[in-house]
Amino acid sequence: MIPQDLLAILRCPACVSGPTRREGADPGRLELVQECWLVCQETGCGRKYPIVDDIPVMLIETGDKWVATAVAELPVPPPAM
Repeated sequence: MIPQDLLAILRCPACVSGPTRREGADPGRLELVQECWLVCQETGCGRKYPIVDDIPVMLIETGDKWVATAVAELPVPPPAM
């Protein structure tokens, strides 16, 4: 489970850095979904980051893999090995 104070500061790495940085004062806000996914709330982003063993996997490449997957179809992430 992600503590609320951590969730309040986490942001989508693709939306806050480099050439994909979004406009606005606070881009890349994330929403906790199904207790095991962080979903970017930016219009047009759609990246989803799994939480594995209580640790968010905040790699842009990982978020890219789940862009086309609907939130309702996200699987429970497997534990790390």
